[in-house]
Amino acid sequence: MSSAIQNCGSGLARESGVSVDIIGECQTAFASKPAPTGFAVLLRFVLLGFALLLSACASRAPLPEHSPTLALPLQLHIQRLMADQRQDWVLVIQQEGPGLRWSMMDLLGIPQARQKLIDGDWQADGLLPPNPEARELFAALLFALTPEGELHGNYPTASQHGGQRVLPERWDVRYSRPLSFELNLPKGPKYQVTPLSADTP
Repeated sequence: MSSAIQNCGSGLARESGVSVDIIGECQTAFASKPAPTGFAVLLRFVLLGFALLLSACASRAPLPEHSPTLALPLQLHIQRLMADQRQDWVLVIQQEGPGLRWSMMDLLGIPQARQKLIDGDWQADGLLPPNPEARELFAALLFALTPEGELHGNYPTASQHGGQRVLPERWDVRYSRPLSFELNLPKGPKYQVTPLSADTP
């Protein structure tokens, strides 16, 4: 049967007059191949879902173990620097019930991103589309704004030496003052963060 199976569907086999018996044998051979069972299909979906979950967890920006002590509300001027391009945003962080509300807009007041951080999970706030970069930025800012005395309790792998704070392979913060710092991400962009003032350009 193996030689017949090799010739199944072959143009040469058809042109050389393969007998009806052999063709029937081929069809029987294919028909006898066991089809995936319901369990096998389910197992494949479970494994695929598990792989996607692991990927999502690996890419998710770290959050603190406990809510750090912040002097809220905070209003920050964010400059996004990438190559020769610069974007300016205003970010407002405020307490809202059990969570933190993050609202970012451009200098014309047009909303760019809104998120709520409640019980260690980000939740969409409003109808703006998902903005993964903004969520990463908010998580990085939470890291940068965490008081030094609460750093290791919230980010066990983090380190701080003088005016530099690092979360390995994730964020690098360089302070000039407590609320004025440069935030670097491994693959970019770079952010300059300062308290919002009346003379924000």
